[in-house]
Amino acid sequence: MISELKALFEYYQKEKGIDASKMVDALSQALLAASKKSIGPARELAISIDPEKGSINATAKLIAVEKVENAFEQIGLKAARKLKPNAELGDEITVEIPPQVMGRIAAQTAKQTMLQRLRQAEKENLYDEFKDRTGDVVSGVIRRFDKSDVVVDLGKFEGVMPAKERVSTEDYTPGDRMRFYVKAVEKDSSRGPEIILSRAHPNFVRRLFEFEVSEIADRTVEIVSISREAGYRTKVAVHSADDKVDPVGACVGLRGARVKNIVRELNNEKVDIIHWSPDHAEFIREALKPIKPLSIKVSSDKRSAQLTVSEEDLSKAIGRRGQNARLTSRLVNMELSIEKDETAAEVFAAQMGSAASHLGKALGVDDATAAKLAENGLNDLKLFAQADVDDIAAIVDGDRALAEHIFARAMELNS
Repeated sequence: MISELKALFEYYQKEKGIDASKMVDALSQALLAASKKSIGPARELAISIDPEKGSINATAKLIAVEKVENAFEQIGLKAARKLKPNAELGDEITVEIPPQVMGRIAAQTAKQTMLQRLRQAEKENLYDEFKDRTGDVVSGVIRRFDKSDVVVDLGKFEGVMPAKERVSTEDYTPGDRMRFYVKAVEKDSSRGPEIILSRAHPNFVRRLFEFEVSEIADRTVEIVSISREAGYRTKVAVHSADDKVDPVGACVGLRGARVKNIVRELNNEKVDIIHWSPDHAEFIREALKPIKPLSIKVSSDKRSAQLTVSEEDLSKAIGRRGQNARLTSRLVNMELSIEKDETAAEVFAAQMGSAASHLGKALGVDDATAAKLAENGLNDLKLFAQADVDDIAAIVDGDRALAEHIFARAMELNS
């Protein structure tokens, strides 16, 4: 029993980091509770444990009496004088209780109570060690799944990555070693203190940049804002107060080495590094590169902006399922409204209207017929030489007589 107790103390102290005094206190309380059940409510029952020797002593203080009426509180004078030769009636006599008196049930109860208290002490240690580590990045091994949560082995302790903190594009397999962001350490959880881990949090990317880019670590370069859709794309806006430092170049690294390491850790998530600017319109312009907005109108309260882009750039500016627009909006912390530029279309329509009007007058047809011819590519008299009567008839709703007239007039003007 003594060697087993010493081994138990050594194991919890080395492997679980629980102080010996906490274990002694836990075992003392457990044995005390079990002893009271087994022996009874003995007077001033006490348990003393020597963690070095692994020994346990149980004692009770009984009153010396002539006739014992309560065995839990009293001891006969004759028996008392065996323990204390000069004992007198009314003296307090310390009586040692042999371990066998406690019984097997008491030992089992003590074991269960102690293990429960040690688990509680282990959780308290977990909170004490990690309470100041919120925001850190830790390395751990995936151990198992608890419903949709991922349980991660962090060495002495376990962390939990809830389903909402997972990256949808990543696979998690028991035995895999990964890095995690410590999102929170919750003390008042129903399951006791818990380390909440994340791989989807935007600050996970921020911390990776701090590890990889020395200029960010020493504050030469500052990450002003981050927007992220985990597993797909992240936009990072950077700035340096030192004009001699290129913040984007520092983050990218020589031949892209620095950002490649971050992308690798994020399982090939796309990372855009952007120059931050105090000018809101310029910041939006930088965030949308290589798309070039034709105009940017920022509201007076700086909370929203209206953008116009060319028709061919519209889908790129919005992005697949609106992703690019959402990320840009979060990055610049403004509500963005992106619309295609109608000016070019209006100019084209006006040019087509003018061409149709001149064509109608030359051919001797009304504006509606001239517009049909222009819309179908016959907006110049010279182009009629490449057409025939059947082509023109198809354009003017099958009116062959009108088609012959138009064709003849065009040929006459072209001669």
